[in-house]
Amino acid sequence: MESGNAIEFAQAARTLTNVAQHLGLVGPSYRCPPRIVGVDRSLRRHVGGVVISVKLRGRPWAAVLADMIEGVVAANQLNATQAIRLRAELWSALGFEATPITTKVA
Repeated sequence: MESGNAIEFAQAARTLTNVAQHLGLVGPSYRCPPRIVGVDRSLRRHVGGVVISVKLRGRPWAAVLADMIEGVVAANQLNATQAIRLRAELWSALGFEATPITTKVA
């Protein structure tokens, strides 16, 4: 699927921000496109929070959503275990089945 439109982007942003805040995390703001030429995603911290900028045009919608989710992970500076759980929670909130993969080292 090609990139979603601005309405789908806004809906996904609202969902991800609400879930993050509900979990007691920083719920970032989103915008598009990034101000930095040539990047698909950027993160800007400011006193009031974090802004995640994501490129929409010419990208698969799944890649856009993945960048939005990774923005939440980066904004909250989570450890690996917390990040895995949060990713699963956020994908699920967007309507995807997400089961965290756990690996055991022998």
